[in-house]
Amino acid sequence: MTQDLREIWFSNQGVRLFAVESGHGRPIILLHGGLANHLACRLFAAPLAERFRLITPDLRGAGRSHYAGALGWRELADDIAALMRHLGIERAVIGGVSFGTGVAVRVALDHPAIVAGLVLLSPVYPGADVGLAPDVQAAMTTMNVMGSRVVSEGIQALFPLFDALPPAIRDRGRTVISTFDPASVAATTRFMASGQQPFASARVLESIEAPTLLVPGTDPTHPAEVAELYRRHLKRSTVREITATVWTGGAEFAAAIAEFTDQLE
Repeated sequence: MTQDLREIWFSNQGVRLFAVESGHGRPIILLHGGLANHLACRLFAAPLAERFRLITPDLRGAGRSHYAGALGWRELADDIAALMRHLGIERAVIGGVSFGTGVAVRVALDHPAIVAGLVLLSPVYPGADVGLAPDVQAAMTTMNVMGSRVVSEGIQALFPLFDALPPAIRDRGRTVISTFDPASVAATTRFMASGQQPFASARVLESIEAPTLLVPGTDPTHPAEVAELYRRHLKRSTVREITATVWTGGAEFAAAIAEFTDQLE
């Protein structure tokens, strides 16, 4: 699969953006979480490239998609629509992990015609009328405190964020983040800590017609209550309980996404 990796460079609103694709077949676009890049999705989703066209972008302000300006959910969603236009893709399964779920939902709201199916893994955003859970807000505030220092102190200022992780995951995270652009990191953590939501209220989700695979989070920074809120308002949602995380149970997540995609019309 790694031999089939193809780099993609495209532009939207004057910003140069990066993505990687592999495989062939029905397109699946997966969006990473905060302070990550496309590799975070590849860790669990790579097996999908055996039967599908797997596309994993670096979101604006992350990885090789450098951007130091003010971020917004609509701009992040428009970037995914621009990526699809660039690749000549009319419809795709679009999903995200954690922060990436916010972008995926915004794509479904702003560009419903291009979403064949929606995949939401560990959602964190309940809507502006509810706001972030205390543990989520605290985690994002901590990231911003460290992210605001990287421009003057270097990316190493973020390393303490990984201290509590298992050694293999900690080392991998530090290696990935070391390649990031400091100004982009500062912009991303500032946006995350702002608490801005991708929609005003979960009631807005009722307008989404796309079938949705919903995998609830299993830790305080990915509250299961958020997924339950989504389940109540998404018309065509299928809930799949996976007790592992994307770091440790990649095969389960890939299998769930493949099964969901196979069932789409």
